[in-house]
Amino acid sequence: MNAQLARARAFLTSDLQSDRVVPPSGFTARLTVFSAAAMAFLAVFALALSFAAGRLADRWSDALAQSATIRVSAPEDQQERQVQAVLAVLETTPGIASARELPADETQALLAPWFGPDLPIETLPIPALIEVVEEGTGFDPEGLRLRLQAEAPGAVLDDHDRWRRPLVAAAGRMRLVAVASLVLIGAATAAMITLAAQAALAANGQVIRVLRLVGAHDRYIAQAFVRRFTLRAAGGAAAGTALAALMLALVPSVETGSFLTGLGFQGGEWLWLPLLPVLGGAVALAATRAAALRALKGLM
Repeated sequence: MNAQLARARAFLTSDLQSDRVVPPSGFTARLTVFSAAAMAFLAVFALALSFAAGRLADRWSDALAQSATIRVSAPEDQQERQVQAVLAVLETTPGIASARELPADETQALLAPWFGPDLPIETLPIPALIEVVEEGTGFDPEGLRLRLQAEAPGAVLDDHDRWRRPLVAAAGRMRLVAVASLVLIGAATAAMITLAAQAALAANGQVIRVLRLVGAHDRYIAQAFVRRFTLRAAGGAAAGTALAALMLALVPSVETGSFLTGLGFQGGEWLWLPLLPVLGGAVALAATRAAALRALKGLM
């Protein structure tokens, strides 16, 4: 453990002699910092959108999970009788906590987003709606449908299962999209840092040959490149993460139920932010080490 800590401390502390191998500024430095910052910025928003989509799907699914709706469509002279028959069936159905017929004003509020608030609901043949609230493990939908068909032929049960399934599937796909985006971001970061490291190695080829003549090992030379490019990438990723977090904090709140409701991080999700610079540094370390060792073999 002490040896590992000593190596980590030596990696992070400055070594002026080995730092001369890598140009402290210029094209490669700017490219490394900018690519790491841009990719970390995109990674933050990919994570935020994934978490927001998951929370929205969970809210919709939870709201539909413990409820069902029964629609009663019947001739005007039979509708009230069938509604009462449905309510009587529901009173004796296990797993149902309560059931009530929606009044006209609530039905009109449900239709308002599609037909406007001035819909003359009392003059239209709109089916009666019965709201069902489940309890415990819920009811048996197939058994209830058979009872309703016998007592009220115009009653149709909607247990909201067909609404929940697409929401759960959409949330799963959104998370897969976020993971795929993060993998692509990491691959793009590695490619950009590899190009920058190869450019720096090629520009310092003569210096590397001189270092070899005076006894420097390839491991020592490679570590100089790895250390500087890793710290550059980690610093750029930290800047990009901080900028993205600030922009998320400035996003205005929108009405409940919108996709952008709660866009950002909540609770333990904030732990992803400090991890991004660490991941950026790890990607840079692996990419630069591979590029440096490959380039040094070519300079034999």
